[in-house]
Amino acid sequence: MKVLLLESIHPVAAEAFRREGFDVEERPGSLPADELAAALDGVSLLGIRSNTTITAEVLDAGKELLAVGCFCIGTNQVDLTAAAERGIAVFNAPFSNTRSVVELVMGEIIALARRLPEKTQRMHEGVWDKSARGSHEVRGRTLGIVGYGNIGTQLSSVAESVGLRVIFYDTADRLAFGNARRVGTIEELLAQSDFVSIHVDGRPGNAGLFGADQFSAMKPGSIFINASRGMVVDDVALRENIESGHLSGAAIDVFPIEPKAQGDEFESPLRGLANVILTPHVGGSTQEAQEEIGHFVSGKLTGFVAGGGTALSVNMPQVANPQPQGAFRMGYLHRSEPGVLAGINQTLADAKVNVVGQSLSTRGEYGYVVTDTDAEISDETLAGLRSAPQTVWLRTWTP
Repeated sequence: MKVLLLESIHPVAAEAFRREGFDVEERPGSLPADELAAALDGVSLLGIRSNTTITAEVLDAGKELLAVGCFCIGTNQVDLTAAAERGIAVFNAPFSNTRSVVELVMGEIIALARRLPEKTQRMHEGVWDKSARGSHEVRGRTLGIVGYGNIGTQLSSVAESVGLRVIFYDTADRLAFGNARRVGTIEELLAQSDFVSIHVDGRPGNAGLFGADQFSAMKPGSIFINASRGMVVDDVALRENIESGHLSGAAIDVFPIEPKAQGDEFESPLRGLANVILTPHVGGSTQEAQEEIGHFVSGKLTGFVAGGGTALSVNMPQVANPQPQGAFRMGYLHRSEPGVLAGINQTLADAKVNVVGQSLSTRGEYGYVVTDTDAEISDETLAGLRSAPQTVWLRTWTP
């Protein structure tokens, strides 16, 4: 089997695949759709990061593609519905770079509160500007976190340890960490916060979440941070609020349109503003995080190929039961209809095959059954199951 890894994925991933006998091709950057479609010839596993877009047309070109690994947190660069329709599993790394993002945000909070971007720039220009004007400690000030998931909760704990008060808003019912306090609306959070940090996912409903109305509702002199998704924020409205002095600073790591390759020109209305930190989508780009992501996602992909495990897949029903020693395994992805499981078991019973373990999970329109048996299932029996109208794919593994 062949693996294609794009966007300079950490070498531990390639090493893991090679240990399992895969043929690995590595490329440093992302590919446009037409080049990616051509590159997928003969590829079974595809590894990407956030700059590669996977459309239905690209997936159609991957005739042998079994799974896509997003070596990052986000998966909005992949058409997950189209992948599910084609039986292609998609995995990501929802936890591996959490600490790296949190440390970046904390560093930005302190740097912006002390107006360090301005100070260092003036020093490079040869200007000695020793002044406390506009410079503050973070101790005792309030951090408002919008989105209290994996990153938001860890940021909450770290922020409290340096003396920040923490409030948060989330549409889901989240347990508060430490002394953090939940608020009922974004507006309530904005009115109280000295720092606002966004940690939401890339679902379509979050597009344009922060615009002119939200910025005007923030406290005068407060600071805005976005290390989540570029499409969440209206950068033009943010610029206007920085230039007017309503906001005293901002740190932005993600942008609506990002360059595709190293060295490409970066365009943004936020360039050139005082006390604004712009970073090239590096929130999770530490050696520690990238190594952990390489281990985690490659493990999910090899586990899927070796035994059909779909734990933490973002588009497939999740089944993760271990294969009993000496058992034969069948993985069966199908359209979710009444009676499918009963039909499988009746077919196996008619073939005199004994089931020793079985798990079924459904997700949306699809169901996934992993069945372990004490004897190999005949080609004739497998062919009958494959020909059923609800079948997406059927695969087998021998002990």
